[in-house]
Amino acid sequence: MATTVWVDATAGIAGDMLAGALVDAGVPLEVMAAAVEAVLPGAVRLRTHAVQRAGLQATKLEVDVLEVQAPHRHLADIRGMVAASGLDASVRMAVDRVFTRLGAVEAAAHGVAVEAVHFHEVGAADSIADIVAVCAGLHWLGADDIVFSTVELGHGSVRAAHGRLPVPTPAALRLTEGCDVTSAHAGEMATPTGLALLTALGRQDRMPAMRLRASGMGAGSRDPADHANVVRVVLGDHAPRHLLLEANVDDMDPRLWPAALASLLQAGAQDAWVTPIVMKKGRPALTLSVLCTDAARAAVEDTVFRETTTIGLRAVDVEKVALDRGFAAVTVDGHRVAVKYAGRHGRIYNVSIEWDDVAAAAKATGRPQREVLAAATDVAAAAGFLAGAAFPAD
Repeated sequence: MATTVWVDATAGIAGDMLAGALVDAGVPLEVMAAAVEAVLPGAVRLRTHAVQRAGLQATKLEVDVLEVQAPHRHLADIRGMVAASGLDASVRMAVDRVFTRLGAVEAAAHGVAVEAVHFHEVGAADSIADIVAVCAGLHWLGADDIVFSTVELGHGSVRAAHGRLPVPTPAALRLTEGCDVTSAHAGEMATPTGLALLTALGRQDRMPAMRLRASGMGAGSRDPADHANVVRVVLGDHAPRHLLLEANVDDMDPRLWPAALASLLQAGAQDAWVTPIVMKKGRPALTLSVLCTDAARAAVEDTVFRETTTIGLRAVDVEKVALDRGFAAVTVDGHRVAVKYAGRHGRIYNVSIEWDDVAAAAKATGRPQREVLAAATDVAAAAGFLAGAAFPAD
C-alpha cells in the first residue's frame, strides 16, 4: 500500500500551516527539526503548540529565527545548502523542485534569468525551514500521491520586499495557473511558499478514494471571525496505479539523454531508461521507457515532450511488486552517508549505499571513492544493515 496526502486549502495555504498540519497528523516534529538543522545549522528552531481557530483546535508551527542577519540568497545558494545537507536524496530532490518552481515564477515576474533571481521572503531562513520541514515530513510519511483542493487566494493587498502588492500577488497567480482558485476572504490567504509546495509536489483534485488513516489541522497566525484559518491534511492508504510510458526515438542527439533521464526522475518518475532497437528500414533507434505513478503522469509526460524529440507516447498499466524499504545513515570519516535497505517477511534482502554521499565524502576527505564505499558498506553491515539480517522495526 502507498500513502495519499490530501490537502484542504479552501481556507488558504502557507508553508508553516502545512507543516503544522503534518505534525498534527502524526509526523514527529523531531523529523522536521533534524532536516531543517541539516540545511540551516544553528539558524532556526522549530516548536509547536495547540491553538484555537474559529473554535477548532489546530497545531501552530513556530519557526524561531536565530540568525542575526539573513544573507542574500539566490537559487544556486539554496541548492548548495541543500546539496551539502546530507538529507536523503528524495528529500533533496523535493526541496529542489519547490525552489526551482519558485525561481521560475520570480524570474518571469521580474524579467530576469532564473540564476539572477534574488529570493526575498522565500529565501529567508523561516521560509527555507518551512519548505524543508514539509518535504521531510512527506518523505517520513512515504507519501507518493499528494492531492490538493481548490485554493483560496484572498483579496486586498499585502506588503512585500518590493512594496505593497495586490492580492492575489503576481507570484500566487503564476503559481496557480491551471488550478481552480477562489478569492473570498480579505488578505493574503495563500503564500508563494505554500503554493509552490502544493503545485511542485502535488496535483489538484477532489479527495481521492483511500482508506483513511489520520488527519490534522495546521493553524495560521491570524484568527479571523468569519472562517477557521487552518490547513487540513487527510492521510490514507491506497494501492498505487503504475504506468509504463514509452516512445521510440531515432532523431535525438545521444548526448542529450543523460540530462533527459535526470529530468524525468526529478519530475517524479520512479525509473527511466533507454533500450537500443532497430526500427523500420533498418534504422537504429532507442526506446525510452518511463515508470511512474498515475499521480506523476502529467508532469512526466510534459518532461518527455520538453526534453526529447518524440511527438507521441504509448501508456500501459503495469503491476509493480516492491520490497518494503527503509532508510538509515552511517558515518565515514565524519561524513554522513545514507543507506537504503529493502526486504520482506521481516528480513533484509538488499542494501544500497547512497552514491552521491559516497562521492561527496570522497571529495571532502581525499580518499578514493571505492574506499569510502567499502568503508560505508562495512559500517552499515556492523550496524545490522546487511542481507539476511532482521528488517528494522519502525
